[in-house]
Amino acid sequence: VALVESGGGLVQPGGSLRLSCAASGRAFSSSVMAWFRQTPGKEREFVALIRWGSGTTYYADSVKGRFTISRNKAENTWYLQMNSLKAEDAAVYYCSSGSEFSSNPGHYDIWGQGTQVTVSS
Repeated sequence: VALVESGGGLVQPGGSLRLSCAASGRAFSSSVMAWFRQTPGKEREFVALIRWGSGTTYYADSVKGRFTISRNKAENTWYLQMNSLKAEDAAVYYCSSGSEFSSNPGHYDIWGQGTQVTVSS
């Protein structure tokens, strides 16, 4: 299974972006999909996750109310809608999949290549 992200780019503070993560390859059987982000010199930080079957979601406090994670089961794709972006949201965003409802990146075994999000005026 490979995860391919898209949708990153440059946006002004207060703007919006939507990231996509498409899973391809052998039968996709992961049960939890997530987004993490990372800036240089810092550890990978949890952003949001969604349980594939039920759609149950969980967010980091720093993005709650501004970001929305969703999924399209028919297309094996999940999304991160990011609104009211702030300078501190700038990072490389990674999608990932695993089997535990967890904000710990160590619990995820498949990762995308990352997509850059830049928030600047």
